[in-house]
Amino acid sequence: MGLLIALVLLAVVAGGVVWIFGKRKKQQLADAREEAQRWHERLGGQVMNLAGTDDPTRQALLDANERYNAAGSQLSRATSVRQFELAGDTALEGLMYVKAARIGLGYDPGPDLPQLSTQRRTGVITKEREVEVAGETLRAGPQYGQQTPYYYPGGMVNGRPAPGGWYSTPWWKTALVAGAGTLGTILIMDALFSPAFADPGYSAYGDGYGDGYQQGLEAGQDQGDWGGDPSDGGGQDIGSWSDSGGGGDWGGGGDWGGGGDFGGGGDF
Repeated sequence: MGLLIALVLLAVVAGGVVWIFGKRKKQQLADAREEAQRWHERLGGQVMNLAGTDDPTRQALLDANERYNAAGSQLSRATSVRQFELAGDTALEGLMYVKAARIGLGYDPGPDLPQLSTQRRTGVITKEREVEVAGETLRAGPQYGQQTPYYYPGGMVNGRPAPGGWYSTPWWKTALVAGAGTLGTILIMDALFSPAFADPGYSAYGDGYGDGYQQGLEAGQDQGDWGGDPSDGGGQDIGSWSDSGGGGDWGGGGDWGGGGDFGGGGDF
């Protein structure tokens, strides 16, 4: 009789533990879904209320809209906490492009956004730099400017980590379109952020990123004979970068009416 009671109690305890963990898992899933949907809805509101006035702002909003659609697709398929987190990251990346567009349009950029995991790995640009790559001038900097109106949040480009910041042209797109592929990326990354510089100009270098970058660079360069001197691109054309011109009009100041509601305790 005593054994039967013990078994019943054990079953009750085990059932209670399973119920508690199941409830906790459901709550975590619901919280993750709510968080991702919150960022997705904010992104949607901004995309619908903003319109670009020049190439850089239009490009930023186009990228934001792409992230909005991608995040929506991820949300519709997500079944785990991690999948909802990835959808939220996609929406956050879109909001970073929105923020860049608002800066270019002369609007208040709004509240700070959480850092993405990719940004922690790739770092951000910490100093202005101007280099020549295949006869074209490429500039990068930590802040928006008329000569650096294109924003990139940071991430992998052709297998190479690219720091987040402002650039004179969206080279991460044009290098691929022009067909330069990995070689074009190597040339650009080596010119902008080579460890040969006393200060490579990006925050992740001090965290050991430089060693990994150099290893990846050497591996990428050892791909056979490109039929030319690597210093001039090996005869490969990495595309013509158009002059970005004035970048964006700062005359608008902080006109909140043109770009959606950023009020309400830091909400977008």
